[in-house]
Amino acid sequence: MNLPMWIWLATIGGFCVVLAVDFYLVARNPHEPSFKECVGWVSLYVCLAMAFGVGLLVLSGPAHGGEFFAGWITEYSLSVDNLFVFLLIMSRFRVPREYRQKVLLIGIVLALLLRGGFIAAGAEAVARFDWLFYVFGAFLVYTAWKLIGHEEDDAEFSENIALRTVRRVLPTTDTYHGARLTVHHGRRMVTPMLIVMVAIGTTDLLFALDSIPAIFGLTKEPYLVFTANAFALMGLRQLFFLIGGLLDRLVYLSKGLSVVLAFIGVKLILEALHHDGVSWAPEIPILVSLGVIVGTLAVTTVLSLIKSARDAKAEKASERGTEKATEKATEKATEKATEKAAEQEGEPEPAAER
Repeated sequence: MNLPMWIWLATIGGFCVVLAVDFYLVARNPHEPSFKECVGWVSLYVCLAMAFGVGLLVLSGPAHGGEFFAGWITEYSLSVDNLFVFLLIMSRFRVPREYRQKVLLIGIVLALLLRGGFIAAGAEAVARFDWLFYVFGAFLVYTAWKLIGHEEDDAEFSENIALRTVRRVLPTTDTYHGARLTVHHGRRMVTPMLIVMVAIGTTDLLFALDSIPAIFGLTKEPYLVFTANAFALMGLRQLFFLIGGLLDRLVYLSKGLSVVLAFIGVKLILEALHHDGVSWAPEIPILVSLGVIVGTLAVTTVLSLIKSARDAKAEKASERGTEKATEKATEKATEKATEKAAEQEGEPEPAAER
């Protein structure tokens, strides 16, 4: 895709306008959004992404349109998995619920800026060094294995080096001061609000170490890589509140993502071998990739919800069994106490000593 500069500028300008409107609405009325509000915003962003993809299908052909949809769905799914860590960060820093929208929004803006630089560097490196596809492919397969074998490692949030540096260099207050980022107490100090925004943004950049190679395995076009990432991040704020309670129910999401990442990693290696003249290495069509990604995530979601429902039923049955056992034990104890009291009442009084 040899796109003129004005298309890039128009696309980036469009994303900036949407983010500006979003930021204005959050700043005007800080609150925890309702379920209906979240559904409306998430639906809007999904429709915008789908309309953009359909536009690519019409104007640029099915290949680029399919690559965008495959990349967007993959990035969106990885973002859902990342929401669990965002929830841990919010809890760790005890962010007031009415200000969580602002934290997420600014964290997303930071992530977009950082990912933009990452994508530009990655596109330039991929264009110059073909052997990077072997590195990306091997890294994705390793990441997939790590997701399956080390799921427990994500149960806690650990501060990264950027966050530790900010904490050490900048004087920080102990308490929040509304939504303010800095306050003046004899000297200018930053509030925990800024610290948690840095935590969200830099943590998302670390997640990009997985997601950026993954999407480069689906498309080599920097424009599609950028737009897929941008659309995946745009609705992340509302998605956080919409499915926050469902995250614990998606028990197999990490396994599904590991299958997707492993598939893309193998795809990258096979295509690199094919371009290097290895005859037996096939090129996997984008429609096949899209089908594998969507099918894997759909099966993963259904199986997760089924298991969660079964676990909930088993837990309720266990609670009912415990209650019945407690009731029976109480009844037996009451009966024994009653019988003992009756026996004591029926015994003759001892004769008085002479």
